[in-house]
Formats: sequence, C-alpha cells, structure tokens
Amino acid sequence: MALASLYRCVLITGASSGLGAEFARQLAPVSEILVLVARRVELLKSLAAQLETSYPSVKVHCLQADLTQIDQRERVLESIRSMHLEPDLLINNAGIGDYGEFLSSDWQKVETMMRINMEALTHLTHSLLAGMIKQGAGSIINVSSLASILSIPDFAVYAATKAYVTSFSEALRIELMDHGIKVLALCPGPVHTGFGQVAQRKEVSNVTPGGESVYVDAVQVVEEAISSIQKNKPRHYPGKKIAFMAAVMSFLPVSLLRRMMSRRPRRSPSS
Repeated sequence: MALASLYRCVLITGASSGLGAEFARQLAPVSEILVLVARRVELLKSLAAQLETSYPSVKVHCLQADLTQIDQRERVLESIRSMHLEPDLLINNAGIGDYGEFLSSDWQKVETMMRINMEALTHLTHSLLAGMIKQGAGSIINVSSLASILSIPDFAVYAATKAYVTSFSEALRIELMDHGIKVLALCPGPVHTGFGQVAQRKEVSNVTPGGESVYVDAVQVVEEAISSIQKNKPRHYPGKKIAFMAAVMSFLPVSLLRRMMSRRPRRSPSS
C-alpha cells in the first residue's frame, strides 16, 4: 500500500490493541514518529519493540494514560510538548461500548464510555489543532461507528456517543477546510477486536444481524481509513456490505428506521 505523503508525527489513542495497534502497524513504514497512547503500557511497549525492529527508521514513544481523567490527558499533552512534537496526524481511536438495556446499565461504565468516546476525543483534538494550523496542514481520523446513524436499542448510549463523533467530525472538517486540515469520520460496522468483549455484559448475549458476513477485518478497516483520509473524504464506512447498508439507511425515512430497530433481534433480561 503506497501513501501519498510521509507523516512526521502520528498520535494514536487506544493503540495497545485492535484498530489502534493496526493503525500503528500500517503507519510505521511511512512515519518518522509514532506516539502510542493507552492504559496497558506493557502491550504498548511490546508493539513499539516490534515496530522499531521491523522499521528502524521510525521512533515510537509509548505514553500510558487513562483518557477518562483530564489530568492524565494533560500529562499526555505535556509529554508531547516536552518532546517538541507536533502531530500532523491524530487518530482518536480509543473508545468503549456497552451492550444491554440502559435501565440495567452500570452508571460508572456509562460515564466512562461518554468520557472516552466524546470528552477525550474532543479535548485532544482541541489541544492539538493549534499545532496543525501553525504547520498549515494536518489530518484527523475520528473513529466513529455505523451505529452513529442509528438509534440502536441495547446500544443506546454507545450509539449516541458515536452520533456525536460523526457530527462533530463533519462540522470540524468544514471549519478547518481553509487551514488545509483533513478530518475523517471513520464509521466501521462489526470488527473482530477486543471491543466486543468489553462491551458485553455477562447476562446479555449480543446479536449481530447478518452474523459473520457483515464483519470486516481490522486490516481492511485501517487500509480503507488511511486511503480515505489521503483522499480527503469526510466519512467512510469500511467494507462493501457496511457501505451499502449505510447508503440504504440514509435514504430510509426515520419512521421506517424506528420500526426496523423495534424489531431488531435482541437477547436481554427483559426480552
């Protein structure tokens, strides 16, 4: 895969596994510096060692942080400043889900989800934008979800947080056009990562309409994301089936979408 430009400094949140780690693997050959941020620092260090061995030209920095905490986000930003780094690609990938009825949800998990999915993403973007504008160029990939265009029962808060991410990304892209900064809302459907295990509750069995046929491999998701930001696309749904589903849903009236969601397969304690 050939990219149109070389990134000087890439910052990836949620980089210890899943899509974040895959972004690091695919961007390492074409980046000078990678800044990897996650809670699980041992996984970050292991990934960094692999990348620097495979690609000696890249320098990898690992920053441990719980992005729900503002002081730890500030510590990440201070570390970047102290190293005199100004990312020209920010990938806001960190995020969690929660599958199950809102009534029975654990408030601490719901609050954590809102802080990571929305607050941390917005804070880091706000803090790093000035550097991109000063450079006269930069790119931001905000990892949203196909769920951002649907009100999904049993995924109510998660879908709402991703609706925020997609809407924020679209508006920000327009604001930043004159500064030469690209913004992409990446909206994958189901992907085999650790996300599902964290989102799952013990008493609830998730049901994915379409089953395995709608899953897209993480490698493909990241490849398409990098291609899309290079082409300055505003939004991307990885995988032909997911892209088709998104296109169909965009033309359906809200009343019909409501009816479809009310009949969506569910398995929960009250079902």
